[in-house]
Amino acid sequence: MENLKKAYIAGGCFWGMEDLFRVLPGIIATEVGYLGGQNENPTYENHPGHAEGLEITYDPQIITYKELLDFFFRVHDPTTVDRQGNDRGSSYRSALFIQNVEEEEQAKEVIEIVDESKRWPGKVVTTFEPFTKFWRAEEYHQDYLVKNPNGYTCHFERFGTFL
Repeated sequence: MENLKKAYIAGGCFWGMEDLFRVLPGIIATEVGYLGGQNENPTYENHPGHAEGLEITYDPQIITYKELLDFFFRVHDPTTVDRQGNDRGSSYRSALFIQNVEEEEQAKEVIEIVDESKRWPGKVVTTFEPFTKFWRAEEYHQDYLVKNPNGYTCHFERFGTFL
């Protein structure tokens, strides 16, 4: 367990993203929260500039960062700016919160593959933002779609692997 890694992503409403990522082989834990914003201790009611995002704890011997990104680009529309489904605004942007050069290089490689596939109607607009801090969302948001199985989500796997 000492070789576990964390990844930080945002692709629209964090409920739907978490619900899909949690069940992937190699995912140890998921938490929903806020990333990349302007205030300390953000809340659902006050998170200016923050994206609704995920902290994913994973075993890189089972699932790689590139494989996480491959799935990420299949379960949300990375070609829309500040929008997923009915959700609009910068909280719902497509973003990768980059921790190091290796993640950035791998993300660029995957985005090139996604763009070249032409499966999406446009080019990927996912932003690269430096990871600074993950703020865990309120408890009622954690595992929301497990607690509320008929809750809203606009996330689903649209097609098979890009890799």
